Amino acid sequence: QLEQALKEMPEFSQLRENVVFSVTSEGLRIDMLENAKGMFFVTGSPTPTATGEMLLEMLAKEIGRLPNGVIIEGHTDAQPFRNAGPTTGYSNWELGADRANAARRLLHQYGVRKEQVVEVRGFADQRPFNAKDLFDPRNRRVSVVVKFTT
Repeated sequence: QLEQALKEMPEFSQLRENVVFSVTSEGLRIDMLENAKGMFFVTGSPTPTATGEMLLEMLAKEIGRLPNGVIIEGHTDAQPFRNAGPTTGYSNWELGADRANAARRLLHQYGVRKEQVVEVRGFADQRPFNAKDLFDPRNRRVSVVVKFTT
């Protein structure tokens, strides 16, 4: 129902190619896939773009009506972030986690209840969307998982 509601919104048609819905063992996964220009987040930054904020607002309004818990994940591609190493600097680990938290804040702002968010995860480049090309911009994504109710 959530997927159908989003697809019926006129604003969603321009985002269709960059938003992927799938059902996993955890629930309905909504992947916000980046493009080379940075569709949902400013490239190299945890700051959402206007398009990213618009999509998160649409999601929040629908998810906020549900009883389901939500998991938010931040992912990056394999491009090292500004030459950061595993022990120094701001790396893909921080970027992925910061984007997930930025998405969480917007989801709360637009209607997701505090108790609905049950987990925020930062995966860096460890779970690529496209494992055949670790530098694919689509690997840079925020995923919102609407958990199955138990």
